[in-house]
Amino acid sequence: MRRIRAVADYQLGRGVGKSVFPDNVSIVFSKRTGRIRYIYLNGERLATMRPTDGFFSLSIEGAKRVVACHKLAKCFVSVQSDVEKFIAEGGDVFAAHVVKADEELRARDEVIVLNDEDRVLAVGRATISGQEMKAFKRGVAVKVRRGCNEEG
Repeated sequence: MRRIRAVADYQLGRGVGKSVFPDNVSIVFSKRTGRIRYIYLNGERLATMRPTDGFFSLSIEGAKRVVACHKLAKCFVSVQSDVEKFIAEGGDVFAAHVVKADEELRARDEVIVLNDEDRVLAVGRATISGQEMKAFKRGVAVKVRRGCNEEG
């Protein structure tokens, strides 16, 4: 548990680990390597630990817990309301549609995409830094992995 929370605190912001991953989470280990692979809470997958870099890929449920428990996390990007539906269905976030982005975001960071009411639309990976997201008017800012309205 201590490792999971430490990784979450480092990746998403101080204090996030304890609130997002309570004591009653279940941890699934890789059969082949014995490393942490998935983290579940009440049967819902919250996160997957990536074997390549040891960081988390959040699920929509995990992202909702981050938003509910910790407004100070450093992984948020807010978008214009006219593109909400497109992003919720799994479309990528373009820099022109970014309203707010955390200054500390770097390229390849895990990102939670929000609407103007702080509702989770999608989770994905930043392709450029938070400052660049606000400055640029062209190109993909976040490569969306899963939208909240996607099937499956």
